[in-house]
Amino acid sequence: MRHFVRTALAVAGVALFVTATGGCAGGGGGTAPATSRAPSPANSPSAPGPSATPPAAGRITIKDYAFKPAALVVRPGAAVTVVNQDSVTHDVTATGGRAFATGSIKPGATATFTAPAKPGGYPYFCSIHPYMKAALTVRP
Repeated sequence: MRHFVRTALAVAGVALFVTATGGCAGGGGGTAPATSRAPSPANSPSAPGPSATPPAAGRITIKDYAFKPAALVVRPGAAVTVVNQDSVTHDVTATGGRAFATGSIKPGATATFTAPAKPGGYPYFCSIHPYMKAALTVRP
């Protein structure tokens, strides 16, 4: 019985210590480290909510072999400017048809294309680096 009481007191002491110090993450700050996640189309600043009107113009930046944002929402016929901030040439080419294509964009250069008039989703990629992919959504 004596052993049981000592064990119970020890467990209670540990629980009190953990509670008083804010847990065991980092020794007492009590604040968990911030986590980050890539924005989804629903929470991306360039992806307005269902009731918001998409912008009349859009901008895609190419940097570090990636399109940013990865999901862009614009109105039909919107002007979309593409800025190449990489050190190599890229392009923006719609998949599955000829909805839009910029042609080659040299490092530091820009190109503009017109978003399709028909609402819908338009995936695109860089034909020079086919692993680079993103999507344009056209919505009134």
